[in-house]
Amino acid sequence: MPRPRRRLVSTCIGSVTAGLLATGAALAAPEENRAEDSGIAMGAYLDYGPNGVARIRQLSRWLGGKDIRVGHTYLPGDQWAGIEGRVSFLEDWARWRRADDDRMFVLNVPMQARNEERVSDQQVGRLIRAGAQGLYDEHFRRLAERLVSLGVPDTVIVLGWEMNGVTYTHRCRPDPANWKVYWRRIVDVMRTVPGQKFKFDFAPNRGTDAIGWTKCYPGDDHVDIIGMDSYDQDPGQTFDDQISQPYGLQKHVDFARAHRKAISYPEWGLFRRGDNPEYVRRMLGWIEQNKPLYHTITDYCPHGVWQCKQNPQSSKVFRSALTPAVPGPVTPTPVVPTPVVPTPVVPTPVVPTPVVPTPQVPTPEVPTPQVPTPQVPTPAVPTPQVPTPAVPTPQVPTPQVPTPQVPTPVVPTPQVPTPLPEPSTAEPSPVVPSPEVPTPVGPSPSLLEPEPEPSPEVPEPGTPSPEVPKPSPAAPSPVGPAPVTPGPAVPKPEPTPTRPLPQPQPQQPPLNSMQWCVPINFGEWLSKLVGKQSVCVKIDLGEGSGFWPF
Repeated sequence: MPRPRRRLVSTCIGSVTAGLLATGAALAAPEENRAEDSGIAMGAYLDYGPNGVARIRQLSRWLGGKDIRVGHTYLPGDQWAGIEGRVSFLEDWARWRRADDDRMFVLNVPMQARNEERVSDQQVGRLIRAGAQGLYDEHFRRLAERLVSLGVPDTVIVLGWEMNGVTYTHRCRPDPANWKVYWRRIVDVMRTVPGQKFKFDFAPNRGTDAIGWTKCYPGDDHVDIIGMDSYDQDPGQTFDDQISQPYGLQKHVDFARAHRKAISYPEWGLFRRGDNPEYVRRMLGWIEQNKPLYHTITDYCPHGVWQCKQNPQSSKVFRSALTPAVPGPVTPTPVVPTPVVPTPVVPTPVVPTPVVPTPQVPTPEVPTPQVPTPQVPTPAVPTPQVPTPAVPTPQVPTPQVPTPQVPTPVVPTPQVPTPLPEPSTAEPSPVVPSPEVPTPVGPSPSLLEPEPEPSPEVPEPGTPSPEVPKPSPAAPSPVGPAPVTPGPAVPKPEPTPTRPLPQPQPQQPPLNSMQWCVPINFGEWLSKLVGKQSVCVKIDLGEGSGFWPF
């Protein structure tokens, strides 16, 4: 198998020439017949550093726009610093990977320093046992932290590749048992770093080589992918031999299926047999048939097909197989229109529905009658001023004036007796107050005659407040044969008295009578209805009453 040292050196020497050739190759017209894209992630090892990143886009153009989803490079194995990832080109690859979530970054990691210095089996055995005891754990922890910090925690780690051969210091044959312990220890250390999502790819050479590669398998718990590097070289003269040989292509597929692992082809390409288009065709067919997780061709001489121009026939097959198919012109099928016979539409007669107007009956507006509220004047009843005589003053009740009821005031009609043509002293008529204010005349004690009937109540000396009775028709008071002295008349309070209608004048009591009459004024409006009224009080001051002062 080719050595990584030779890969790096040859890549550096031929990078300028390959770059110039790649420019012209990218402009070449692709084949007309192109295969359909299988969807398998495809890539190529183009260079270990920034040039390898830049050439991915050029390879894609050469393949007619093929999506190069896998970026593949190697860590240098000469010193532990390189194995720890302390190389600047990792930043370029990490930047490319982060640009698209569908991309995959594959990184080959050596398990020992001085990896290509032809170290003896005895010394390799001691290095394997040291690794199994944990002497190199810190180097791989630092690598894991470096990858996580670069934003590529899902990197595919191809750890200790081609371990069944004789080329590298990290080979398995000197101590297979401890080699498997060492592998598991590296995986455990890297998985302890927070944020990691690494996938570990176990990738031997095709064939038996120095040891059957299944004897180096570290176990399913520490392997995610089972890969295989397969170049066009012995053992096997034909591609069918490569499939069927012990530990060949078929054994690889069967073993991975038995362990329920995905497969890969991290390295494949031309080698001992030169430009072999049949190998390229068969290998691409095998990949399409078995659907690996990814595959990457080693594209530098003598293995490559794009940067290496010494394999033109193989290059033509590779390009034709991987260039996405371009759909040819589509000939439209003529569409013969089916004649459409229109169905006659018979119009349905529309009978209009008569619209009967609804009569609008106006609602009569009934005016609300405005009933005026009569303004009834409150009659002003004057309080009679009764002079204080030497004798006790009779108690005169204060008349209660009823408030008329609105709208029609109910006023009691007084029964006024018809005045007699001649006054009679025995039966006096009701006294109607006169509008003229009479001069009060005090009773003369010499002219008074004793009353036949004594007064039942004897008033106490003092001046009682006169009580005016309610306005009601004055009933005639029984008057004795003796004349009744009229009481003092209270003058009417109107400043300008209204001229009264001629009324029949009641008989005035004779002078020095014991009957006093006080006219009552109901106001102009009420007086017209009930007439003039008066209140008469009869006082017995005879000698038999006990109050005769003389």
